[in-house]
Amino acid sequence: MTHRQLSKAQLARRNVVQAKALWPDHCSRQMLQLLRELTTRFCFSVGLGDIRIVDGHWYVTHSGLLRLANRRLCRSIRVEPVRDFSDPGINRWVFKSTIEKSRRSSGFVGFGDADPSNVSPLMHGSEMRIAETRAVNRALRKAYGIGLCSVEELGSFPKSSDHGQSSPAKPPKFHSNGHANGQPRLRDRLCLLIRQYNLDPNLVKAYAAHFCGTETIKEASRELVESFVSHLAASAKEDLDGLICKLNSFAPAVEVQQ
Repeated sequence: MTHRQLSKAQLARRNVVQAKALWPDHCSRQMLQLLRELTTRFCFSVGLGDIRIVDGHWYVTHSGLLRLANRRLCRSIRVEPVRDFSDPGINRWVFKSTIEKSRRSSGFVGFGDADPSNVSPLMHGSEMRIAETRAVNRALRKAYGIGLCSVEELGSFPKSSDHGQSSPAKPPKFHSNGHANGQPRLRDRLCLLIRQYNLDPNLVKAYAAHFCGTETIKEASRELVESFVSHLAASAKEDLDGLICKLNSFAPAVEVQQ
């Protein structure tokens, strides 16, 4: 077994452990087998948030697709609005994304649209950037042959069906720093990292607030918290001693009595 194959095997084992911790009710044998295949082919990481389980199915994330493009040395990502189909007055946006994997690539094109009817109520007002993200995701999935849909391409919440007929949709549930699409809460991912690397929860919270530029982590936006969680996971994996040293810098100063 080569070093590369060994690294993929280790990542697959780690992904299975983390998936069972995050989604214990959805990790059937078939789901875990698919996870191993995705790990072997694309090196997706559960801990870094590259893939998630939503409504009992695996979905890739925007950050996971970007990391894949970086590993595969993607040459360029071009995004432009499709003005003929966009209407800023009603917050409807359509974007076109073109991915060039190499100089010889003819380009892979993807379109993404967003308006208040197909985004989470929590994200109303952010339709433009959601449409842009969806366009990039679709182009990247085409370029690298990824059959999974991306989380960001989901609407306000997954629709269920019964014998081919649409059933009434249930109101989405919202969580602190969560999303209406059934995504795992960021708190769960953060707790998993704390347990996995035996980090001090209070120091992690202090570091998170500093990273997000807020008084407390509760005041930070989801995007900032998600960025911090990804940063924490990468730091722990690449330089755990350096991360612990950084966390210790947020420990309360002890006053020495003379």
